[in-house]
Amino acid sequence: MTLKNLLLRVDRFFELTQHTTTVRIELLAGMTTFLTMAYILFANPAILGSAGMNSQSVFVATCLVSAIGSLLIGLSSNYPIAIAPGMALNVYFSYTIVQSLGYSWQSALGAVFISGILFLVMSLTHIRRLILQSLPENLCIAVTTGLGLFIGLIALKSAGIIIANPNTMVTLGHVGSLQGLLFLFGFCLITVLEHYRIPGSIIFSILATTCLSILFKLSVFHGILSLPPIHNLALFAFDIKNLWTHQGIAIILTFLLVALFDSTGTLVGLLQFSGLSKDAKKTERLSHALAAESIATITGSLLGTSSTSPYIESSAGIKMGGRTGLTAVTVAILFLCSLFFSPLAQTIPTYATSAALLFIACLMIRNLTHIDWNNLTESIPSLLTALMIPLTFSIADGFGIGIISYVILKFCCKKICDLNPILILLALIFIGYFIYRAHS
Repeated sequence: MTLKNLLLRVDRFFELTQHTTTVRIELLAGMTTFLTMAYILFANPAILGSAGMNSQSVFVATCLVSAIGSLLIGLSSNYPIAIAPGMALNVYFSYTIVQSLGYSWQSALGAVFISGILFLVMSLTHIRRLILQSLPENLCIAVTTGLGLFIGLIALKSAGIIIANPNTMVTLGHVGSLQGLLFLFGFCLITVLEHYRIPGSIIFSILATTCLSILFKLSVFHGILSLPPIHNLALFAFDIKNLWTHQGIAIILTFLLVALFDSTGTLVGLLQFSGLSKDAKKTERLSHALAAESIATITGSLLGTSSTSPYIESSAGIKMGGRTGLTAVTVAILFLCSLFFSPLAQTIPTYATSAALLFIACLMIRNLTHIDWNNLTESIPSLLTALMIPLTFSIADGFGIGIISYVILKFCCKKICDLNPILILLALIFIGYFIYRAHS
């Protein structure tokens, strides 16, 4: 098979021409997404390691499940969205289930496994798809904006530009430090390159900032190749026998609820940002994407890691022009390569990728202008959603507060015709969830 025939087959399979993109653009978008989310390769083992898991085992599991999840969503739904273990969910796994409640990490993996099975059932029966389709357009726009604010907050915090303060919650950090200056350099470089419409602005900025970081001895070049640490893998180590108690079932349901709306909110925001949200409601692509994510969560529990989620860093690849599953497939291949290139991935400093995330955040926040500001029953819940996602540091919590306020305002203002049964049910579920959290 010639290269030309291969490219034609790839074009037809991923519908590149229909999405006005090319193989080159998709590959570049996949590389950009991977670089902005490569931190999960080191963050996830560190967090799950605090639960007593072998960090090298978690590293391998993170590489494998991220590759499998991204590959599944790319091939089945043709979306440019990457999947990896969710950051909020791994924190809940380690610090709540294991350290606070005293369960073993094997039982925590069991909770991930059961919630993944329930996730898959909800996806195959189209329950999750119906939830997405029931959401009003203004709330979807608000989720995109909230994600932008969330990404911006994470980027500034990771770069040390803002830091915690007991009196004001947050305050200005070390902007004048060499690390802070390199972060600002990377951010300005992306903006300037974008202004002049130079392709590859984000990936070029990340690489340029990394090189300067090595030059100024802020980063250490760890090498290029190493063999994957495949010993002590936690394959099929999950345990479900200790979960059939009131507390155990509550853990499973919390995993399910948080993961459901965290991933749903992220997916809504990314599809809105990419311009694929309207197409999603007309085809089976959305159902395939949701099923792929559910399978990835189940696979993660079998390999030895926490629940997976669509990654908000996929917005970086979307900004680079990624519009099809070839972007996600590229991410999958790079995660597999990371098994052997972990030293190289360690070389990229956090502030290099944070600069890219801040730029993406600025673009996503612009969507706030599309909200119907003349209708208070639409604009107020939307604004609450956008604000509460970063302020609660939870997509699910911000999403829930937005839905509750939306339903209440529509009832009180006699606009019940704007509601649907699923939206009302979601509001009741979130009310019950918040009451349970307040008393547990």
